[in-house]
Amino acid sequence: MKKHIKYIAEISSNHNSNLQRCKKLIDICSKSGFDSVKFQLFKIEKLFHSSILKKSKKHRDRVKWQLNENYISTLYKYSKKKGLNFGCTPFYIEAVEILRPYVDFYKIASYEILREDLFKKCIDTKKHIIFSTGMANKNEITKILNLFKKKKFNNFSIMACSSIYPTKPSESNLKTIESLRKLLSQHGFSNIKVGWSDHTCHPAVIYRAFHKFDIELLEAHIDLDGKGVEFNFKHCWLPNEISEIISNVKSGFISDGKANLIPRKREAVERNWRSDPVDGLRPLKKIRPNK
Repeated sequence: MKKHIKYIAEISSNHNSNLQRCKKLIDICSKSGFDSVKFQLFKIEKLFHSSILKKSKKHRDRVKWQLNENYISTLYKYSKKKGLNFGCTPFYIEAVEILRPYVDFYKIASYEILREDLFKKCIDTKKHIIFSTGMANKNEITKILNLFKKKKFNNFSIMACSSIYPTKPSESNLKTIESLRKLLSQHGFSNIKVGWSDHTCHPAVIYRAFHKFDIELLEAHIDLDGKGVEFNFKHCWLPNEISEIISNVKSGFISDGKANLIPRKREAVERNWRSDPVDGLRPLKKIRPNK
């Protein structure tokens, strides 16, 4: 079993700004096999330009998606009670310090990859950083790796990602996982975990990412009941769906077993029922009953 693999439940805004719903989501994530839960901390006036908010009701309505800052301490403690790591995405600079006493890790979203100021602020906390690479090109990713190198910071993980909601399997481009590992090596980073941030909700993509491309982290968007504000974008898993995926992935690794060419313990009895080399009959002569 690959114990280093971490399953991260991205709650995003499916909490619907309701504390009890937040707790129910944490409960279901614990039961589904996740190691970590992650929320997002943003304010729409710090997320969108005023001109966008002025003309777009759709963007103004996202105020209903915001996580109440006052929930953070409670959610951290509740996550720990359920045996889960607690992470959050800061979408504005001040959010980094607000989250600092509580988070086990920061997640920097694909949309924030150009924000060196945000990366620097998170680096200063010395906490683990995970960042996604959706939409980014090689130069943009390299710029962040150079920042980490300059800061002598290697407490981070990186996730391949497609910022299409939902992402089709044909758009996933999982081979970028190999490209990220190569890029890390070229910049002198070793033992950096590479993962997949999923927006497909397609089991085959998840299995391929683990068993072909050997990801060490999986981030999956989770909803409780199909009533979360992001569920209709079709990139969120329901609990019964994702719990089956995680269970199957774990079973897949268990099935690797050992390389020893010896009989399995439960094959011991069957060994006696192989064809006898003298007469070709079963069981072996040595255990046949006397006539």
